[in-house]
Amino acid sequence: MASTRVCGVDDLAVNEAQKFVVDGVPIAVVKDSAGDVFAIGDTCTHGDISLSEGFVEDDTLECWAHGSKFSLLTGKPLTLPAYEPVPVYQVEITDGGVFIDPAVKLAV
Repeated sequence: MASTRVCGVDDLAVNEAQKFVVDGVPIAVVKDSAGDVFAIGDTCTHGDISLSEGFVEDDTLECWAHGSKFSLLTGKPLTLPAYEPVPVYQVEITDGGVFIDPAVKLAV
């Protein structure tokens, strides 16, 4: 598969997650305060909840329902009750656009 443009970098609010579905895969995209963009699986591994509805803090995305925090870098849960990681996807920034290929995972 090829990378798909999901939005522009400027369309992303700082320290907020936004959900995109790419080739049927729900992905939470986050731009941190340094301007770095991350993409992780949008579904919490504990409760089947959309992570993009959660809270961004430093380099984590917290599930709003049960409080599990997932690393934006590795996808690993840093707090319980989740213990299974979410996938992390490669992000490409080209001409101000955010491109993601759900077939290219950096971590699972």
